[in-house]
Amino acid sequence: MEITGPMHDRFDEILTPEARDFVAALQREFGARRLELLEARQARQAELSAGGMLDFLPETKEIRESDWQVAPPAPGLEDRRVEITGPVDKKMTINALNSGAKVWLADFEDANSPLWENCVSGHLNLRDALDRTIDFETGGKAYALKPDSELATVVVRPRGWHLDEKHAQVDGRPVAGSLFDFGLYFFHCAQRQIDKGKGPYFYLPKIESYLEARLWNDVFTRAQQLLGIPHGTIRATVLIETYPAAFEMEEILYELRDHSAGLNAGRWDYLFSVIKKFRTRGREFLLPERNAVTMTAPFMRAYTELLVRTCHKRGAHAIGGMAAFIPSRRDPEVNAVALEKVRADKTRESGDGFDGSWVAHPDLVPICREVFDGVLGSRPNQLDRLREDVSVTAAELLAVSETPGDITEAGLRNNVDVALRYLAAWMGGLGAVAIHNLMEDAATAEISRSQIWQWIHNDITLADTAQQVTKELVERIITEEVAKIAMEPGYDEKLFAQATALFKEVALDDDFAEFLTLPAYAQMP
Repeated sequence: MEITGPMHDRFDEILTPEARDFVAALQREFGARRLELLEARQARQAELSAGGMLDFLPETKEIRESDWQVAPPAPGLEDRRVEITGPVDKKMTINALNSGAKVWLADFEDANSPLWENCVSGHLNLRDALDRTIDFETGGKAYALKPDSELATVVVRPRGWHLDEKHAQVDGRPVAGSLFDFGLYFFHCAQRQIDKGKGPYFYLPKIESYLEARLWNDVFTRAQQLLGIPHGTIRATVLIETYPAAFEMEEILYELRDHSAGLNAGRWDYLFSVIKKFRTRGREFLLPERNAVTMTAPFMRAYTELLVRTCHKRGAHAIGGMAAFIPSRRDPEVNAVALEKVRADKTRESGDGFDGSWVAHPDLVPICREVFDGVLGSRPNQLDRLREDVSVTAAELLAVSETPGDITEAGLRNNVDVALRYLAAWMGGLGAVAIHNLMEDAATAEISRSQIWQWIHNDITLADTAQQVTKELVERIITEEVAKIAMEPGYDEKLFAQATALFKEVALDDDFAEFLTLPAYAQMP
């Protein structure tokens, strides 16, 4: 594996010849299949754009109707009542592990800006945390790990199949970002985790079909063979955050059954995928502004109910969605309203049978834990709640048009403002960004730009101003919002110029970009 990125301090401890050979072996064996599956995504998109529809697959009916179970919960993953997510910088690593959450999703994906420095230093931070050599001081404050018995279980989220790591090449081609992230962590930390009584665990993002899950399973099997680690030591939770995957939940669990740790309801990317997959199909798949779409919308209820039913039927954990609120130390009224919404969201999830849920900030861990404690008590999970009362049809999953809510100028401006702020931060190296008391990641910008693209192409009239959403209107709002942001402390003219150009490209072009992170990454050094 040839490295073209700069070798900063200690990078040679991660990018060792042996680790590079390990990643190269995975890339050579599985890189071609990955590209074939990405081509299959494009073919499926073409079918949907031409009038096709999503449905449960007839060819896998036998899997859905036969009797099988996934592997039992692995050590450190029996109890997942509260999970915290965040990037793999040094401060977040310590704070997340110390947070009181049962699991930390160490994120190389949507909460990570894939600067070369971020991607490699993240592996140093994970290894140092396992070796307990990560403690540091900054700004007069000391950061140190609690005893191992009090730390969250590490679960790493590598990049999705669609992303490359352009600073690493094998046989003249970029390495898959997913294999780069997975391979380096597994090579350096799998045995370290086993020695601590746990194991190498992963969250798998952006999967669109059971064949993509099968590829991951084959990668896991081969990686364990190469390092002499017993089959089934790896466990992975799949994020059901694409529309096609919602129709293949059982098949995805089946493909990963020896390595499965369950499914997660990735709500924000799911909304993005709904728009993306049916963006050419008119108002039948038109969503109101993002803040109006709640988890009680009929198609979202169908999705989450089916996820719990599917997981518990197969002995797998069902993990709920993100609480993205960031408590404010200056506005107790904002806190009170938002925390009540967080509590209501987690109460609904725990009542529905979820085994745990996500938060984005350590201050939300106690609320989520309290709610799930009230349902679980001393039990580690709700796997015994089979939810046999749930029966979800394809039509219910597709009932997007039944979602209540408006499209307003305020909603349009919010989409523009948040996307611009996030993209500027992302280009500057930050992947998890606090914006208006919410922790935003790449899914935020994806929903914002895809909604605007959809509204422009469906002649939408704003409910509060009666203006039609056109490219010209959006361009004017972009100019106005950037002018407001420019008055704030810390404004970076160069980054916002980049963010503005990129946002216009992915929101206003006639052709819809599959992922905005692809053209954005191309602009990164």
